[in-house]
Order: sequence, then structure tokens, then C-alpha cells
Amino acid sequence: MPRNAKHRRPRTGSLARRLVAVGTGGAALAIPLVTAATAQAAPATVEHVRAAKAAEAPAATPKTAATTYVVVEGDSLSKIAQAHSVSGGWQKLYEDNRSAVGANPSLVHPGLKLTVNGKKAAAPATTATETSTKTSTESAGTGSVEPAVAKTYTDNLDGWIREALDVMAQHGIPGSYEGIHRNIMRESSGDPNAINNWDINAQNGVPSKGLLQVIAPTFQAYHVPGTAMDAYDPVANITAACNYAADRYGSIDNVNGPY
Repeated sequence: MPRNAKHRRPRTGSLARRLVAVGTGGAALAIPLVTAATAQAAPATVEHVRAAKAAEAPAATPKTAATTYVVVEGDSLSKIAQAHSVSGGWQKLYEDNRSAVGANPSLVHPGLKLTVNGKKAAAPATTATETSTKTSTESAGTGSVEPAVAKTYTDNLDGWIREALDVMAQHGIPGSYEGIHRNIMRESSGDPNAINNWDINAQNGVPSKGLLQVIAPTFQAYHVPGTAMDAYDPVANITAACNYAADRYGSIDNVNGPY
């Protein structure tokens, strides 16, 4: 190397100098800028999505559980419906339990299990044997079905009450054998021709008549179609009185005195 040669500082390009400046003096500015530009939100997990949906979903409305009630002596659909506050009354209770009660809503026997405030009970399914027998019977001979034999009743208090109950069932009028019999014995002792000629009704010209001592205006207002228009007729008298009692007291079963 020549003697007069001088050590020279290597020249640094302007671009390199700029990079150094950014890398040293501008470090505090460069890092947050890069971080802000590249940062991303944490991805939502499946658990987060499910939790959000669960929070937004409305709370389920609790359902009223059905109650099973066992009929006891002296019960009627009207009494049970009132005791359990059945919406729709005894008619709704009967509709829900028609398959268990049968064709006559007035005949509920002790030990019978009823569903209260529940879904309508399903009618019993027809078995394959019943279907086959019915088809075979109808297809035999001319295929005609023999008419049902008309039901008969004895011409006494027992028969009158039973016939009245069947008529009441056709018209949805509540009442039991016991309730009807109890009130008849109090009102007329079972005499269909009984008449009261001394009370206030008699003084007003409308004496009480028949088994359940019904006055003429009440008999006419609550007469049940299909029965005689005669207040002395046992079945007509019973059904009209029970129709009136159902309207005013819920059932003849609820009557335990003058009504």
C-alpha cells in the first residue's frame, strides 16, 4: 500500500442509509404499524357459537302435566271438572275421556281412571280379528247388517231413571243414577203423579208436578226434545229437571235440597 494512502470510510448507499434509519431510529414507529396492519381477531369457536345461540333462544314454556283421577262413590263428571277447574267444564272432561267413560257421560263408576287437563284419550284400536269378522259378516249373504235391537226399560222408577239417563247422554246433560234417585225420593217419594198444591208456586198458579216437582215454566224452558210434552211423564219430568239443574247448579248431583 502506498505511504500516502488514506484509510477511507466505505461509502454507504443512500438506500442502505434509509433502511438503517428506519431500522434504528424508527423502530418504535415501525413495530406498532406492522402489528396493526397484520393483527386479526381470534376465530370464533363452535362453543362460542352454540353459547350465543343458546342465549338468544327463548325459554321453553312449561306445559301443564296431566293428572290421573280415580272416580269415587258419588262422583260425577261435573263434580270432578269443578274440583279440578277443568277449562271447558264437564263437557271437556268427557270429551277427553270418552273412550273410558263410554256413551253415557252420566255413568262414571268408582275405580274408573280419568285423565284431567290432558290430551284427548285415544279410542281403542280395532283389532285385525274384529276387522276380519266384520268384513266376513257384511260380505256374507246379501251383505246387509241386521238392525240393532231397540233398548227396553221397565215401567217403574228404576226403568224411568235409566231411560232418562240415556236421553240425557244423547243431549250432553250431566247427572248420575244416584243423584237423580236421591232427589226424586226427597221431592215425590217416587210418585210420578205427585203435585204440590200448597207452596208459593201453587199460590202463584204454577204448582210443582211429577217425580222431581217441576213447575210449568221451568218444564217448558228446559224440556228435552224427544220426550213427551207432559210434566207428569216420568222421563220427560226427569230430563227437564236435570237439564235445569245442569244449567243452574252444574248437575242434578249437586242438588241436595229445594232447587
